[in-house]
Amino acid sequence: MLASFCGLGVLVLATAALVAYWHLSVRAHNRRLDQLDIRVHVNGIRGKSTVTRLVAGVLREGGFVTVAKTTGSAARVIGPTGAETPIKRRGAATINEQIDIVAEHVTPEVEALVMECMAVRPLYQEYSQEYMVRSHITIISNVREDHQEEMGETLEEIADSMSKTIPTNGIVITAEDRPHLRERLRRNAEAKGSTLVYADPAGISDADMRGFDYLQFKENVAIGLAVAQHVGVSREAALTGMWKSVPDVGVVRLRSYDIRGKEVLWVPMFAANDRESVVLTFDTLRSQFPPDATVIGILNNRRDRGRRAELFAEMVPNDLEHHLDQVITFGAYEDTVTKKMIESGYGAERIHNMGETVQPSLDQILDKIASLIPGTHGVLVGMINIHTEQAELLIEHFQHLRGDEHRDEIDESRDIARAPIGVQRLQRAAARAHDRAGDG
Repeated sequence: MLASFCGLGVLVLATAALVAYWHLSVRAHNRRLDQLDIRVHVNGIRGKSTVTRLVAGVLREGGFVTVAKTTGSAARVIGPTGAETPIKRRGAATINEQIDIVAEHVTPEVEALVMECMAVRPLYQEYSQEYMVRSHITIISNVREDHQEEMGETLEEIADSMSKTIPTNGIVITAEDRPHLRERLRRNAEAKGSTLVYADPAGISDADMRGFDYLQFKENVAIGLAVAQHVGVSREAALTGMWKSVPDVGVVRLRSYDIRGKEVLWVPMFAANDRESVVLTFDTLRSQFPPDATVIGILNNRRDRGRRAELFAEMVPNDLEHHLDQVITFGAYEDTVTKKMIESGYGAERIHNMGETVQPSLDQILDKIASLIPGTHGVLVGMINIHTEQAELLIEHFQHLRGDEHRDEIDESRDIARAPIGVQRLQRAAARAHDRAGDG
């Protein structure tokens, strides 16, 4: 009996200690959030990581001491100078990571936080907003078909799911261009006392886009400028900050490489993996493809992304047939996606399996690409996902070909030219002081 009471006492004490620890942790987290002048929560189906980076660049160049956190193709914390730190995880990513980021990086001098939403399920999205970020500004970049298993089958249901991150008495900014979906977001915002702002890409000129050395969309830039207007950052400073921001790992940068004597334009379009985004990107890029070039699409299917594999198997014959001359499959589901494309009218002679069913070497992949280009110029477009064994072989090969020219995004983020103007001045002053000390 005594042992039972002792065990019960230990359990009660442990529970009390756990509750006390949780209570103190919540209070500390809320204190860190409360010190911030600006809290931005970035949601949406496409472009979240890019928008997070652009908005952080706007705030940094506008004079706010800003910390940002992206999930994206590679999770990063972006500090006040724009320098990036990879997020190291011991296991699978969870939304509780957001609390750890705030605890570690929101120091007393930080004034603004830009946080990419990690949650997918509506309940988790609401929890992320109400307890983890408590944003003043929520961005819902767009409404697209993705994550239907968790967020709903229709676009309207997906819009409602993402509306769980709308703040109370705050601002919602969106570049969603379909009026009925935008109106749905507006109603959801007004129900929480918030105001919806439409970031209209029509207000972005071609000159505004020339500062980007990678594929960027006017919708994303319009969101950055809408945030700038709300917080009092000038348009000039906002554009400069966005131009300086380092793009996400999955960004599309067009570069040509020699593959077995063929000049091939490499288009790493892995980050665009819903129908509308892919079609829009193809339509945007088509004018930059060499005339008469053979266009080869790589369907790069991860085993844990079966729904996306099915989506692209339908898209190739229905939406991309006029864009793609040939298709190569990487990764999983090769038999399934090949069968679906053929049944929908895409010629079997135009489909080439080079994924898990073949397990090719890099040389075999390069030989296959070259063999599909009858002329001297080709375009190679990587789609759907970034991580499969075959795609990684190809990406590493292209990085090797770039040699000294290649710098990863971590190195880029530490380039003084990308830092806010105030930080650049401080760093130059420190360098001059160091030089003078050396001369003495």
